[in-house]
Amino acid sequence: MSRSFLSLKRFIFILCLLLLTTLPSQKIETVSNGVYYNFEPLQEKLVSDGFDGKKLARIYRNGKINFDMKGVSLFFIHRESNVNYNQYPKTLSITGAKLYMKIYDSELSKAEEKYGVDRELITAIILVESKLGKTVGKWRVFSTLSTMASLFDANIRNRLWEYVSGSTLFTVETFEKKAIRKSNWAYNELKSFLIYTEKEKIDPFTIKGSYAGAIGIPQFIPSNIIRYATDGNMDGRIDLSDHADAIASIANFLNKCGWRKGMKEKKARWVIRQYNPSSYYVNTILNLTAMLKG
Repeated sequence: MSRSFLSLKRFIFILCLLLLTTLPSQKIETVSNGVYYNFEPLQEKLVSDGFDGKKLARIYRNGKINFDMKGVSLFFIHRESNVNYNQYPKTLSITGAKLYMKIYDSELSKAEEKYGVDRELITAIILVESKLGKTVGKWRVFSTLSTMASLFDANIRNRLWEYVSGSTLFTVETFEKKAIRKSNWAYNELKSFLIYTEKEKIDPFTIKGSYAGAIGIPQFIPSNIIRYATDGNMDGRIDLSDHADAIASIANFLNKCGWRKGMKEKKARWVIRQYNPSSYYVNTILNLTAMLKG
């Protein structure tokens, strides 16, 4: 092979390297309902808060993430008053909840002894939150929280408004205020979610939950996982799809919020409101608890 030919090959190789290093990097974009978006601004924000940029880039380049326009829109359409809480205090639900207490008697007994929280109350919450662990949500939590957190971008807010404006009672002004507020909330929840999945070595794309990012049998939001979730079965990890962990975590949450056996109803209502501030929810939980004790 001639020296001139080798020199030509070397020149072409160097030229290719120069082109690769000078061309702008390709942005990873995701599409949902006709909206193209890359999560680079969100990643930059997370990096500024101390998260590893290389790890984030690797996660966000995963083709499983999507811009969840449909899920996020529910924040602006859903009303707590529309939830059918009347479905729970029925014979079938109560029978199932009593059977649940028998199956998980040991786990409930341990939680009751350690945290001082009535087993009936824990079971009532699991019944309402996830139908005794059968319904934990279909939304990919990582996508939902990333999308909601990205609403700090005015362009993204405008696109979401176009999507929901025909099906919400919000004015554009009230929508803007709520979108910004929810963006801040979701960003903090996203940080907690990333911390939790990193600590427990969980693939973030495997976790599904509610459209609001609530996870597992107890439907904890990520920040509450960090604060209150605990290892109920003592296997060295926290998995809220495991009933022992879920039961212990709910009991720990209520205990830390001030639940004590025999407390007055006014205080009991206040504690349950820390789990869900809806009056409909609080009334349902207390009614179910009383029925399970009866």
